[in-house]
Amino acid sequence: MKFTKLKTDFLEYLEIEQNRSQNTIANYDHYLTRLSDFAGDISVSDINEELVRKWRLWLNRLGTNTSDELQKTTQNYHLIALRSFLKFCAKRGIDALAADKIELSRTKRSQVTFLNEAEMERLLGEPDTTKESGLRDRAILELLYSSGLRVSELVALNKDHINLARREFMVRGKGQKDRPIFVSPEATNWIEKYLERRTDNSTPLFIRLGGSKNIDRSGNHLRLTARSIQRMVARYALLAGITKHVSPHTLRHSFATDLLMNGADLRSVQAMLGHSNISTTQIYTHVTDPHLKNVHEKFHRRKNQ
Repeated sequence: MKFTKLKTDFLEYLEIEQNRSQNTIANYDHYLTRLSDFAGDISVSDINEELVRKWRLWLNRLGTNTSDELQKTTQNYHLIALRSFLKFCAKRGIDALAADKIELSRTKRSQVTFLNEAEMERLLGEPDTTKESGLRDRAILELLYSSGLRVSELVALNKDHINLARREFMVRGKGQKDRPIFVSPEATNWIEKYLERRTDNSTPLFIRLGGSKNIDRSGNHLRLTARSIQRMVARYALLAGITKHVSPHTLRHSFATDLLMNGADLRSVQAMLGHSNISTTQIYTHVTDPHLKNVHEKFHRRKNQ
């Protein structure tokens, strides 16, 4: 059976039976298309360990718009997609390479970038809150830091999704999994101020402002995109004099790090971030290692005789 035909069946399986997000399906499509770019429309039975080895070598030398080679993490995403495809083939009784024959490349543990308290205060103070756009941006920054939301989750929010009275709501994250989101009093305050300033009836919580190009044919404001929020966060960081690279995900890292530094347990942080595996959450433990010395001194100090 041809690879491209089965790939289509696999993507439909992800959508219908696995209920995976459209972003995930598009990513898997992209990664698996790279295999047919390399090998052509081969039969699934032709996918053997030697072909995978040569494909990995091809991926390793494949450049991007910003780099001469794909990062190891990105290469692993291709392999993860292929393993999922091969597992799908096995479920369908199709003769194919065993998924466990494909090992992922070893990668260095990601270096977590986060903002300390002083940097966070400087960042939050940058938007000009005398303007509607400044109120919106301050509300976005406060909510990202208060909740640990992914930027994709934030841009999908509608006004009726968030309960400001209870300061909590549910969000559907990666893998179509729901998790509770808790909002700080500060973030609630700025969201309320932003919504009070708005005079439109548009559904999205965070909208584009200014100009007819930001309004659809029905007269509703368009939703902010993830890319526009990334640019906004980076701009305010630059204005705040923060030299490190700052993105919406940096605020998610800062949220998690702040929780751990103040005594939260790893399992609770895992639940609030929506990580399916606690090993993902453990990237933050080395950031909080300096905090361990204080814990040791506080709880394991011998009393003077």
